[in-house]
Amino acid sequence: ASALRIMLEAPLGAAAFNNEYGRPCLAGYFRTFEAPGARAGESWGYHKPVMIAGGMGSVAADHARAGDVPAGAKLVVLGGPAMAIGLGGGAASSMATGAADSELDFASVQRDNAEMQRRCQEVIDRCCAYGAASPIRLIHDVGAGGLSNALPELIHEAGRGGRFEIRAVPSADRGMSPLEIWCNEAQERYALAVAPGDLARFDAICARERCPYAVVGETTAERELVVEDALLGERPVAMPLAALLGDPPKTNRAFARRRREAAAFDPSVARLDEAIERVLRLPAVGSKKFLVTIGDRSVTGLVARDQMVGPRQTPVADAAVTLDGFDSFRGAAMAMGERPPVAVVDPAAAARLAVAEALTNLAAAPVDGLTNVVLSANWMAAAGHGAEDQALFDAVRAVGEELCPALGIAIPVGKDSLSMRAVWDDQTVASPVTLNVAAFAPVADARGALTPDLFARDLPADALYLVEPPFSRQRRLGGSALAQCYGALGDDVPDVDDPAMLRALIETKAQLARRGCLASYHDRSDGGLLAALLECAFASGCGLDIFVEDEEPLAALFAEEIGMILGIPDARAEEARRAATDAGLAISRVAVPRPDQRIAVLRGGNELYASTRAALERVWAATSHAMQRLRDDPDCADEEFAAIDDEAPLLAYEADFDAAEDVAAPFVGAARARVAILREQGVNGHIEMAAAFHRAGFEAVDVHMSDLFETPALLRDFQALAACGGFSYGDVLGGGGGWAKSILFESRARDAFAAFFARPDTLALGVCNGCQMLANAKSLVPGAN
Repeated sequence: ASALRIMLEAPLGAAAFNNEYGRPCLAGYFRTFEAPGARAGESWGYHKPVMIAGGMGSVAADHARAGDVPAGAKLVVLGGPAMAIGLGGGAASSMATGAADSELDFASVQRDNAEMQRRCQEVIDRCCAYGAASPIRLIHDVGAGGLSNALPELIHEAGRGGRFEIRAVPSADRGMSPLEIWCNEAQERYALAVAPGDLARFDAICARERCPYAVVGETTAERELVVEDALLGERPVAMPLAALLGDPPKTNRAFARRRREAAAFDPSVARLDEAIERVLRLPAVGSKKFLVTIGDRSVTGLVARDQMVGPRQTPVADAAVTLDGFDSFRGAAMAMGERPPVAVVDPAAAARLAVAEALTNLAAAPVDGLTNVVLSANWMAAAGHGAEDQALFDAVRAVGEELCPALGIAIPVGKDSLSMRAVWDDQTVASPVTLNVAAFAPVADARGALTPDLFARDLPADALYLVEPPFSRQRRLGGSALAQCYGALGDDVPDVDDPAMLRALIETKAQLARRGCLASYHDRSDGGLLAALLECAFASGCGLDIFVEDEEPLAALFAEEIGMILGIPDARAEEARRAATDAGLAISRVAVPRPDQRIAVLRGGNELYASTRAALERVWAATSHAMQRLRDDPDCADEEFAAIDDEAPLLAYEADFDAAEDVAAPFVGAARARVAILREQGVNGHIEMAAAFHRAGFEAVDVHMSDLFETPALLRDFQALAACGGFSYGDVLGGGGGWAKSILFESRARDAFAAFFARPDTLALGVCNGCQMLANAKSLVPGAN
């Protein structure tokens, strides 16, 4: 597949799962990179592409460790059936593209069934609601290796052995061999341990959620793994568990250390006006709106900060912030960092910069220093190719043994793919060592999150200041967007030369935010200082005067050294200068907002460059717009692109009520009206709907359509009904219509709904698929015509 096709279609697959499963997509990046012959005749690029999906969640303390799993506990596979797919998943990911035949490539295709995973999640949620009495004693996801990995690891963690019946595993293909059933990586499944006395309760939960499951075995006191096959009368697996999981042999790799060489980049080849246009069009720098707008960013009702910033809804946020609950401002923040082009020149520096970028992005949220920050590290490399074993070794050691210990940050989780090399005919393209870092931290008050919008706070920014460690003033251009845009990489790359100064930078920003000194925040990364300042202007809808002090304007504007752009009111500027200086940091005033839309770059009073906010934003958004025109309706894409104009209307709302007013207060002490929060298979908007009705003074009750099919008379107990939204039946076309027909064609349910609508004291609300359902059931609603 071409790079264009991958970037048009692959995100749609991720967004479809994101939308149907019901989890918001709030952070990410878009990296393109190709450098043919950049070093010693080697070609670099992502002909084997990277697409990363990850999640952030919280675990209650009493769920953080497994419950006691007695011998004789039931071992359960929850979710969809096994399929003869995914057999090449682990194998294919460990081989260079082109090194295997197409059968293995297609055997590695798994399954996309978000609606099934939604049902599994509802079962897990219902079990967790029992607290310490949860039927689930231990849980394991089914991923790489399929059941052959999940079930042995499950019993190993339980301190037990296990006896399994392979034919008890639900299978969509009755002709599958024991190996195919045991090892396939069909997704949307979980492996569980359930105590025998809890199985009936677990079965009732699964029946209500219409989630398939099967008991496939039992735990044993003997630490043995036994898999039997009743159909063939064989025992495909019989071995001590210790032989599989006790002390696996280590993989040893050896390399002869080589010196990495790269050609220097001469910035004098670039004119400032041309350089600005080229850099703003680079996908890593330009607008990511075509990626952001296809994913639901509001589901759960707990999103405090998504990608879109300011009244123009510009996708420039540094970090995602979510809330822990509907009645608290406590929450968690997540941000990402990566810098693979630098790895062609210096893999260790690239790894350190990935960690630093994740942390400077995370600093937009009200994170109190680095004490509670944890990282997830995803490593990708062309292991075994040229000097890439050495590169991987140096990068891992730089982060794992040096930088993170110096910062006091743990990396408790991660993944790897060590086959980032594409081969065909006599061509080889390898990816540089690629470290994707996701940083996570709790926040005490999500309202303290800062954005690049200069005017979002009560006290707006009067000026923008660059705060950076002293080592960042070297203005190294190696691996930068500027170098890439001129077909080069450079030999002098940015780095984290002093971890203590990185820590000081992050802690100083947190200190200034706590004091109320900051009006806005943005980090300096892809595209350098100029891109960061322009994104502030785009989000704020204003012009800027940008000041350059250095003798080399291009280096000052485009170097991607570590740094922060702080928007500071004049009244707090001296306090901020003093705090930065006391911490040993460099601070300089780099821009001031203008009342008009003009953007000018000035040095010593001389104007080096001038344009307008709208003209530059159109260049910045051009790549995203072109992708949207190809993928979406071109007229709509053009209309949105035209709205970048200076006179475009801003997003604003003016409520005619007081949002802080407690509308339920007059009714305290009175009976709370009961509302059925109604959901069907696949619906994912019910929790926030319940929270909204609860806040408005109702008694919200979770009601599944399964409940009403079993006991239609339940509706008599409710004064209100809210049919919830969010992709019923996996968002098949006409999902709401199918929901309505399940009522209209079942006589008892039809009569119960008709009686509810006929009562004079009832209220009904339908949202999204629930709206479609009510519209299709209008024959039951008096006056609906």
